[in-house]
Amino acid sequence: MSKGTLKQILLLTDGHSNQGEDPIAIAALAREQGIIVNVIGVVDGNHLNEQGIEEVEAIAMAGGGVSQVVYAKQLAQTVQMVTRKAMTQTIHGVINKELTQILGKHQEMEDLSPAKRGQVMEVVDELGETMNLDVLILVDTSASMRNKLPMVQEALTDLSISLTSRMGANRFALYSFPGKKKDIDKLLDWSPKLNSLTGIFQKLSSGGITPTGPALQVALQKFSKSGSRRSLMAGDEEQLFEDSGM
Repeated sequence: MSKGTLKQILLLTDGHSNQGEDPIAIAALAREQGIIVNVIGVVDGNHLNEQGIEEVEAIAMAGGGVSQVVYAKQLAQTVQMVTRKAMTQTIHGVINKELTQILGKHQEMEDLSPAKRGQVMEVVDELGETMNLDVLILVDTSASMRNKLPMVQEALTDLSISLTSRMGANRFALYSFPGKKKDIDKLLDWSPKLNSLTGIFQKLSSGGITPTGPALQVALQKFSKSGSRRSLMAGDEEQLFEDSGM
């Protein structure tokens, strides 16, 4: 029996959006649909300005995800960390919700005895390894990202390799924005591996505006059109706990 699917959007960007819908509002909509939005702010010699950092954090907060500002050379490790941290955070949140319903609204996991709390964390760890994972990666290819794209490709390949040891099925999709004729361009349709990315970013032309909101909005539609498996946060809580024996 399926334990459900964790759905994530992983947004890689180095600046604030400047066209179209508010990305914070779209991230909140994604969360309502059971899709977590994680954001990595990528910098090189120059730091993101305060407005850019605030937007990175606000998008992730609205999307129920994790945010991190990182130098491009540290990107590979950060992409893996953010993806796994968001998985654990999401499962932990659902388990806490279940425990609150069982124990009462004034009690959470921290109120359990150390032994019981340890058992719950074992379940969190197990589910993190066994649940299916869908990650749609959304890469900002505006002009200021040009020199960072090779490191983005390396980081995504490392992510694919690092997750192969999981028992649960992994699926990735990769889109870039701004697109040549649309808000986003498809670079890779849903696939279990990112190995086919070899050389793909060298072929991309960088430039133009940063329509982060519209790009996130189109990304949401890709989940519904993909025939993606069920979402953990869209009504699978009972099935999740039935299958995990809690």
